[in-house]
Amino acid sequence: MSFFHATVEEATRSTALPERIDVVTALHACNTATDDAIRFALTKKAKHIVLVPCCQAEVAAALRASRRESLAKTPLAELWRHPIHARELGSHLTNVLRCLLLEAHGYDVTVTELVGWEHSLKNELIIASKTVKNGGRSRQNARERAAAILREFNIEELLPRFICD
Repeated sequence: MSFFHATVEEATRSTALPERIDVVTALHACNTATDDAIRFALTKKAKHIVLVPCCQAEVAAALRASRRESLAKTPLAELWRHPIHARELGSHLTNVLRCLLLEAHGYDVTVTELVGWEHSLKNELIIASKTVKNGGRSRQNARERAAAILREFNIEELLPRFICD
């Protein structure tokens, strides 16, 4: 194990790090820091990615920003009409979209608890591995499903964050 002092963006471009990384972890990486870790892992062709996301605010903010338009468009917008629901739904959607992104890049994804819910409300553990089982092939419809979710929830401006090559 070795440590490298740099921002995620600097580390992603650095020639001081190998082209391939075995394991990338992010523990309680707030808001979009988990997404930065995912992008780093994808760029460095990580074999395994272990994430414990925290404080997912970006999707909730996008849901709140488009709330009026969404309420006129679909009754599903009732799911995020109230701020507390927008926060919780945004958190859930964020992690679902992250899983689809990983699957689109050929990872098998498992989502489970890190510890018991009595210890932490931010308790979701996402484990992604390139395995022999799927031969590293991407889930064929993962990108399309993510795009459909973003469209359905009227937050298509987040497409570049959750759908990338």
